[in-house]
Amino acid sequence: MALALIPTFGSKGIVVHGAEPGRAGWLVDGLRAAGCDVAAIACGQEPSLPMLEAAIAEARATSPQWIVALGGGAALDMGKALAALIPATGQILDYLEVVGQGRALTGPTLPFIALPTTAGTGAEASKNAVISLPDFACKVSLRSDQMLARLVIVDPALTDGCPRGVTLASGMDAICQVVETYVSNRATPFTDALTRPAIGAGLSALERLMQGEDRDARDQMAWVSLSSGMALANGGLGAVHGLAGPIGGASNAAHGAICGALLGPVLALNRRLATGQAATRLNAVCDMIAAVLGSTAEDAPQALADWAKDAGLLSLTALGLDPALHDQIAKAAMTTSSMKGNPVVLSLADIHMLLKQASWG
Repeated sequence: MALALIPTFGSKGIVVHGAEPGRAGWLVDGLRAAGCDVAAIACGQEPSLPMLEAAIAEARATSPQWIVALGGGAALDMGKALAALIPATGQILDYLEVVGQGRALTGPTLPFIALPTTAGTGAEASKNAVISLPDFACKVSLRSDQMLARLVIVDPALTDGCPRGVTLASGMDAICQVVETYVSNRATPFTDALTRPAIGAGLSALERLMQGEDRDARDQMAWVSLSSGMALANGGLGAVHGLAGPIGGASNAAHGAICGALLGPVLALNRRLATGQAATRLNAVCDMIAAVLGSTAEDAPQALADWAKDAGLLSLTALGLDPALHDQIAKAAMTTSSMKGNPVVLSLADIHMLLKQASWG
């Protein structure tokens, strides 16, 4: 069994899990039965700087040799950050992008092992952890090549029975990531091989999951999520994720839900403005969406937005974003690294329009 590989990293470790400790009991008990000294740390929401500071202090007291994260993107991000920062010197802000110094991690990090229980973020395959900073009303990344997981165990059965709302939001994040990386101005033949087959397959699987539990669809979404993580780590993202960071910092809304609300409007605007190879790729994406949803390629972005809304996805306003913050969000998004990967250059007015379109109702 793959879990037998974890003790090869040492006999002492930390299991990071979601809000309900009982869901990680099988893992903690199994590792203890294998002779490991295991402590557990809960991460019930997207990690913030105060949460991370407290977790580092708790973890350092146990002198762990490895970190395992079992959960969705939040738990995986917390696990990655702990593995990177427990051995590090200095303050956490020294290593954070945008608001910190963005210092490189120079010393060795602890081995990080990922077991995702949702199909969406692809965090198991990426080299960054997103941390919210309440005092700055933003989310930023801790990023390093050393943060890549030493071991990833993707078992689609861990996602079986995932709540419908979480399935929808995380699934839209995965679909957004394969779409954005496919049309990114940094796309490569390698990322194309990961993303192009996953776009239609992911949307089809998510559509089936919105109709009821479907193990085959769960298997497909787990693959799409993993593909999205590998792809974005190599090809970048676009305007959806450029906006999602500032919006998440200002509203505390779930990342996947934000991406889902923005994907249709961003796809429509990019398609309208794009030329050349970018237009060819965006048209291909619309063809794939139309084939799943039964729309025309021209109507595919709106059909996707309508389908997600009918499935229960909320608008940015309903997710807690105050319209009075639109200008602040738009200006912040213009400076993000993800925005630089968008297939067309967007103006401040364009971004204001996207925010308005995703704030229906």
